[in-house]
Amino acid sequence: MESTTSIVLYPSLGMGHLISMVELGKFILRHQPSFSIIILTLPPLLSTSSADDYIRHISATVPSITFHHLPAISADLDSFPSIEAFLFELLRLYNPHIHDALETISRSATIAAFVIDFFCTTALPIAIQLHIPTYYFITSGAHFSAFFVYLTEIDRTTTKSFKDMNTLLHVPGVPPIPSSDVFRPLLDRTTTDYENFMNVSINLPNSAGILINTFESLEPKPLKAMREGKCNPYGHTPPVFCVGPLLAAQSVDEVRHDCLKWLDNQPSKTVVYICFGSAGLLLAAQLKEIADGLERSGHRFLWVVRSPPEEKGELILGPSEPGLDALLPAGFVERTKDRGLMVKSWAPQVAVLNHEAVGGFVTHCGWNSTLEAVCASVPMAAWPLYAEQHFNRVLLTEELGLAVRVEMAEDGFVGAEEVEKRVRELMDGDSKKGEEIRKVVGEKSEEARAAMAEGGSSVSTLGELLNLWNSA
Repeated sequence: MESTTSIVLYPSLGMGHLISMVELGKFILRHQPSFSIIILTLPPLLSTSSADDYIRHISATVPSITFHHLPAISADLDSFPSIEAFLFELLRLYNPHIHDALETISRSATIAAFVIDFFCTTALPIAIQLHIPTYYFITSGAHFSAFFVYLTEIDRTTTKSFKDMNTLLHVPGVPPIPSSDVFRPLLDRTTTDYENFMNVSINLPNSAGILINTFESLEPKPLKAMREGKCNPYGHTPPVFCVGPLLAAQSVDEVRHDCLKWLDNQPSKTVVYICFGSAGLLLAAQLKEIADGLERSGHRFLWVVRSPPEEKGELILGPSEPGLDALLPAGFVERTKDRGLMVKSWAPQVAVLNHEAVGGFVTHCGWNSTLEAVCASVPMAAWPLYAEQHFNRVLLTEELGLAVRVEMAEDGFVGAEEVEKRVRELMDGDSKKGEEIRKVVGEKSEEARAAMAEGGSSVSTLGELLNLWNSA
C-alpha cells in the first residue's frame, strides 16, 4: 500500500499556540489536500475542557487533521522560578515521547516535515537524528524572529543583562529597541530563562527553515535582513517563509454572543474595544483607573473585564465571574450604561474587531491580537504587559504606524488621564494622529487580504514549501 505524506506539527502549551498550529494545518490542506496533518498535543496545564472541546470540533470538521495525544507527565509548577522555566523543562521531559511518536508515524506515513513551536526547540535534535526536515513556526512577527536570530551575536558582544544596559539595541532590520523593552524573560542573563531562550537562538539556524505568522509587506525590513544573513553574521540562516496572517475563523458561538447584539445598536466606528488577552490580568487599582479614563473620554466602549490577580505580577486566574460593582468605581456601571458595555472574562475578539461599530482597540500588543486588528482595519492603542509585548509596542507605534503609545509608570501603572488621552487620540474624529493610523491600518488590512488570496505572497510562499515537501 502506498505511504501517505504527513506534516507533523508540534505546538507548545496554551490555546493560542494550539490554534495557530491548527490554522497552519488548515492553510496547508487548502493548497495540498492530499497531505495529512498530524498534531502532537500536550495535556492542558489547567483542568479545563476548552482544549478538549476545540480538538473535538476540529476532528469533526477537518478530518484530514488528526491529533496524536501525548501522555501526561508529572511536574511541579511551584518548584520552578517562572512559567517559562517550567515549560522548557516539561517539553524536555517529553523528548522520549516525541521520539516514539515520530517513529510510530513514520511506520505508516512519510513525514515530509516536522514543524515545531518556538518553545519546542528541544525536539530539534531528535528530528535531525531521525532525518526528518524540521522547521520552526514563530507565532510572533518577523521583527521578533530577527531579534532571536541575532540574540547569539548580542550575547557574544555584551556582558551586562538587558535590564542593566540602559541603551538602545541595534538589530539588523529592526528599529532601535530600548534594552528594557526586550522579551521579558531575557532581561536577566543570569537566569534559567535566559539560558533556555539562548538555546532557541542557537538552534534556529540548524533548522530547515523558519515559518513566521506574518506577511511580506507588513515587515519587509527584518525579512530582508534575515535573508541576507545580517542577523547571523558568523553562521547560517535557514530560509524564512511568511505564511500569515493565520487567524482563527469566527465560530457559531461568537456570532450569537450578546456583546455583538449590543454593538449592532451602536453607530459606525464609535466604540473603543479594550481587552488584554487571555492571560493579561490587571490590579484592582488599575481597573478603576481604566474606568475613570473611559468615563472621562466620553466615548462608547466595550471592555473585557477580568478579575485581578491576588498579588502583583502573578499570572493566575481570578474568579471566573468578576463582580463589576465591587471592582469598578461606585456608580460607574450605572452612569455609563447607555454608552458602555462590560463583558466578564471573555469576548469573541475576531467578531468584535470586525464589527462595523468598532473604531479602536486598546490592546496588550500580543501578536495574534495585532494581526486580528490589522486584518479588521482597526487602529490600536498599545499597552503591553508581558512577554514580547513591550518589544511589539515599539514596532506598532514607531516603525509600523499602527498604534498610539500608552505611556506608563516604571512599574507599568497607567493613570486615568493617560487612558482618557489615548482613547481620545485614537477615537476623536479631529485627531490627526488617529487619522494617520487609520489610513495606515486600512492599507495594511488590504495587503493582508491580498497576501492570503490566490497568487498572494503568503500563498506563493506556501507553494514553495509544498514543492519542498512533495519532493521529500
